[in-house]
Amino acid sequence: MRTMNTRLSPVFAVLVASVGLAAVVPATASAQPVELGQTSTPIVRPVCTKGTSLASCKIVLARTTAVETASDAVINPVRVNRQGWVVAFSIGLSRLVPKAKQRASIIKNLDSEFGGPPQLQISVLKPGKNNSYTVTATSGTYQLLPFLGQVIEEPLSVPPKFTTFTALPVVRGDVIGITVPTWAPVLTYNLAATQFSYRQSRRANCINPAANNTAQTKVGDSADYHCYYTGTRVEYTATEITDTKAPHK
Repeated sequence: MRTMNTRLSPVFAVLVASVGLAAVVPATASAQPVELGQTSTPIVRPVCTKGTSLASCKIVLARTTAVETASDAVINPVRVNRQGWVVAFSIGLSRLVPKAKQRASIIKNLDSEFGGPPQLQISVLKPGKNNSYTVTATSGTYQLLPFLGQVIEEPLSVPPKFTTFTALPVVRGDVIGITVPTWAPVLTYNLAATQFSYRQSRRANCINPAANNTAQTKVGDSADYHCYYTGTRVEYTATEITDTKAPHK
């Protein structure tokens, strides 16, 4: 089992900047950047379909871990094909509604329903049998409230707004997911069912938000991903630096 390093090896120093990250990559011929999850459709901030009430708007991911399984008909777009390190991520966050007063009321209700303000972790997952996944590395928890309504991505702002991010080791076959201990407005829906899909770390009652917290927040957590959603995209990508010297399982 691999665990998240508390201090990165000398060749990697990574800082979170507005949720995106700047990295000092190793000066080796083997190091190459790979954008996991990025397909022809760019990352966007999710919005409710015109004429849809917020109560019927399915942009909020809550108390679960999610893995993108298809994007623009690319199957397993967040699958790792070469070992290395995840050193950055990007995320699209909805503004919820335009009016600040109404938005504050909605946020208060979501905080109450799902146990706190919007949060996010990046999770490295090892696939198992029958759509099960086990966490092999995880980032810290990021507070998203100041960034609602933004697409956070490189190029990066300075100074960084978050704490130091320790790169996450990955090997071939791993997938990158996002873990939401509370809630996060990161879902774009009403897309082509044959083009976009994702799974959540839940077994049943998939048409409703999780009754209990199913988020995989710790290394070693395992779960069945039996809740499968088509026509929806989770708005995230992860940047990997491939490296033959990255740790093996």
